[in-house]
Amino acid sequence: MNAEDFAPKTEIEKKLVDAQEGRLSSEDFMQELLDATLFLPVYDDSVSGIPLSDKTRPISIELEDGTQIMVVFTSPDRAGEFLEQAPGQSGGILESFRWIVEHAGTGVGISINPGWDFGLDIEPEMVAQLSPQ
Repeated sequence: MNAEDFAPKTEIEKKLVDAQEGRLSSEDFMQELLDATLFLPVYDDSVSGIPLSDKTRPISIELEDGTQIMVVFTSPDRAGEFLEQAPGQSGGILESFRWIVEHAGTGVGISINPGWDFGLDIEPEMVAQLSPQ
């Protein structure tokens, strides 16, 4: 989806656009991002519509080299088209990016807003640096 389709709706989306257009440094953006609430699409096995949290797992993409990339969106609205193509998905959760990074696991990258012009791919090494030791 191109830039004309991306009208920022949240503060973090405004900051993402500012960062990608050079009005905000990448360091300042990353600090803002850590405290932002994002949408994490999940597969969720449920009984009668009641989520079983121990069965919830993030939707990820496996790259050709075997790297797992967790998919995250700046808002649930941005995830619509992606979720239509994700078999077995059942929604998602809103969570701080800091929490997402802390729970990403070793060797996992993160893709924010895949399919949109305003997004960000974070390599597994950077995810590890962002996560507290």
